[in-house]
Amino acid sequence: METAEIARRFLGFFEKNGHTVVPSASLIAEDPTLLLVPAGMVPFKPYFLGQRTPEYPTATSVQKCIRTIDIEEVGKTSRHATFFQMLGNFSFGDYFKERAIPLAWELLTTPVADGGFGIDPEKLWVTVYLDDDEAAAIWRDKVGVRPERIQRMGMADNYWSMGVPGPCGPCSEIFYDRGPAYGAEGGPEADDNRYIEIWNLVFMQYERGEGSGKGGFPILGELPKKNIDTGMGLERLATVLQGVDNIYETDIMGRILHRAAELTGTRYGVDRGHDVMLRVVADHVRSAVMLVSDGVKPGNEKAGYVLRRILRRSVRNLRLLSGDSDTLFLHELTDVSIDAMKDIYPDLVDKAGVVHGVIDAEERNFADTLRAGTALFGKAAERTRAEGGTVFSGSDAFQLHDTYGFPIDLTLEMAAEQGLTVDEGAFRELMQRQRETAKADAKAKKLGNADVSLYARILEGAGATDFLGYTDAEGEARVRGIVVDGASAPVARAGDAVEIVLDRTPFYAESGGQLADTGTLTADGRGVVDVEDVQKPLPGLFVHRGTVRSGEVVLDDTVHAEIDTGRRQAIERSHSATHLIHSALRNALGPSAGQAGSENRPGHLRFDFTADEQLGAGRLAEVEEEVNHVLSGDIQVRTEEKSLDEALSMGALAMFGEKYGDRVRVVEMSDYSVELCGGTHVGSTGRLGIVKLLGESSVGSGVRRVEAAVGVDAFRRLSKESALVGQLSEQLKTPREELPERVETMVARLKAAEKEIEKLRAEQVLQAAGPLADGARRHGSALVVAAPAPDGAAPDDLRRLVTDVRGRLGEDGPAVVALTSVPKGRPVVVIAVNKAAQKAGIKAGELVGIAARALGGGGGGKPDIAQGGGSDPGKVDEALRAVEARVAAS
Repeated sequence: METAEIARRFLGFFEKNGHTVVPSASLIAEDPTLLLVPAGMVPFKPYFLGQRTPEYPTATSVQKCIRTIDIEEVGKTSRHATFFQMLGNFSFGDYFKERAIPLAWELLTTPVADGGFGIDPEKLWVTVYLDDDEAAAIWRDKVGVRPERIQRMGMADNYWSMGVPGPCGPCSEIFYDRGPAYGAEGGPEADDNRYIEIWNLVFMQYERGEGSGKGGFPILGELPKKNIDTGMGLERLATVLQGVDNIYETDIMGRILHRAAELTGTRYGVDRGHDVMLRVVADHVRSAVMLVSDGVKPGNEKAGYVLRRILRRSVRNLRLLSGDSDTLFLHELTDVSIDAMKDIYPDLVDKAGVVHGVIDAEERNFADTLRAGTALFGKAAERTRAEGGTVFSGSDAFQLHDTYGFPIDLTLEMAAEQGLTVDEGAFRELMQRQRETAKADAKAKKLGNADVSLYARILEGAGATDFLGYTDAEGEARVRGIVVDGASAPVARAGDAVEIVLDRTPFYAESGGQLADTGTLTADGRGVVDVEDVQKPLPGLFVHRGTVRSGEVVLDDTVHAEIDTGRRQAIERSHSATHLIHSALRNALGPSAGQAGSENRPGHLRFDFTADEQLGAGRLAEVEEEVNHVLSGDIQVRTEEKSLDEALSMGALAMFGEKYGDRVRVVEMSDYSVELCGGTHVGSTGRLGIVKLLGESSVGSGVRRVEAAVGVDAFRRLSKESALVGQLSEQLKTPREELPERVETMVARLKAAEKEIEKLRAEQVLQAAGPLADGARRHGSALVVAAPAPDGAAPDDLRRLVTDVRGRLGEDGPAVVALTSVPKGRPVVVIAVNKAAQKAGIKAGELVGIAARALGGGGGGKPDIAQGGGSDPGKVDEALRAVEARVAAS
């Protein structure tokens, strides 16, 4: 049975049994405490926690999930996967164990011809929690499972909680017996390789308190409403139903894996090492496709870093398999992945152009960084050996990882090839510091000083905020929550930094690229709050952040909320201009130019879009002209709420990375631009005035950025540029239209003069070679020149001068040349030794290490010539004397 058919049967079965089919949520978690969705129940978490009221009593879904904690284990075992899909059925206070257990058994054991999965009941075992007699009785008496096939497990295996105070409860798991070839007989407690878990039924019936670990918390009592949360891994069930050994050999993963084998000239099942690499590629490419399709872009933090890491691991494994460092493989494998997954996620076909653009660009960029990073690794390894070391430093490994995106295992392998080990402890410590800093920064930025659980309690008590801002710029509202210094407070007084939750608000909360409104909250003559920012830490909860200007604000006060309308209107002009620019870019580049991010602020916007190459000045000008032509037509901007399906069928563009409910807001500018958008906009395009594109740049793999000024800001920019051109024309005595040619001529002359000056300076430095060689002194058996170079010597000049002096000293006996210079206030030392000195055991790399340490730095190089540097120019003489002393002792 194909994987797509398994998913269809699961959803169909539960829909027939009264469940609402809920589409998979985005992989980008809505929960601010999560980076990506790691489990099927995550989209329903607000219902289980009582933060939101469910729209349906029961639900079923196939949820996309990403788990990153064990990426290094992917491919090594038959179970670990980065991307996976969870089949689930959920009850929010509706049915409980008495229905959940029989439903699961019915679907698994019903014959295929009758709509089930047709698993032989004799192949199934179940586990229950130690004292869950109720579940055991249902399995035994109602379902008919033999008592010896029902095993009881402890909290570590059969008890569930979210890891924080809240719902918890026992669970019951269903296991499939793969047979004696996979291990010992005796059920799940005897061998978890032979008996694999295929379905977990969680019975949320209790409330837990504070505590750590799987069982270090008290049970506070029963929940008022008991819930059901079940999860069954789609890939694992496919393994069972398709009769294959592991998830990598199922129909979807197998297609990608075998195509990777064909492309790299290898065969799966022949070599254990190659098999692991092919599994990594199959898993990671599929995971990358799904991440990009949900709006994630490669980057150095958060979800972008996860994507970048798995793509680069894929590229590395493909290169190792093929022995080819030039071929690009990912485009073909992306195609295979999209084709394999399209039956479950049809939208992948529409997003294929964007997905290809992002992944192809990241592969090309990593090819470049591999070359640069390999050079950096070579220098660091050479320096390590020159200093007599055998351990590649953790800081160098971290730099390779942080700057060049090298996986640590790549650094480990390259080091081993050169007879070095890596200080993994120091590397891990630096990585941990970076994670902790990033985590703290992200939390502070997103949540202020308050914990998300505080916002959840406010939302539970106050309910969702009613947004008035589409029609009103001011209005009366009631204060439903006050947060001061990260804690709930009954009052906020003059000078307090405060967060205020209202029952209704005209303030737009930052989202969709549109900055938040600012303004004031006035409390019945009692106090005034200056609102500086508005955020939504939880869906539906508007948090107004600001400072109490005067007086005080008390919980349950009625306040007059008023936004800064001038600022709002300027932002609206920018937001509407963003939609026009998006349409113009798609007209210029095709539908693959999808939105990849934006920011709309007063008078200015930036718009990120997917593209493989630079737009160029010509096309940029065409886009600008098209936008201004459209806005001059003063098209009415219409907004309308529709169902998501209806909006998409009319051609409305849905943005990558955005989350949409069943009802969406459509913003139309005639048929030129139709997009799903929750932001605020001008009434007609003529209100924009003028749009001036300021330039284009790259912001990441396959992603470009345009920036623009809008309205009065655009006019000011044009006026300023016109004045500047006028000044240049006057000063250069050149007509405006001839300025580009005149400036080009002047720049060419300047470059030629600089080259001539550089040539003369280098010749002057090299003239010192003779006097320096004449001043050589004997230390031990070697002639030594140890002196500062002439003033102004650059590092390259220094290397030429050192080799020139060494040549003048000849090969009659050992000779050493050590010269220093201090360009830009930082000392540099270059040391060269002749062949006779090397035979005598004198190595340039060792000497430069001695000199560099005296200068407060480091260095390395080859036995005949090496370079180092430091931070203390006052130690130059000391460094040279240290070199002389080492040579004398040789």
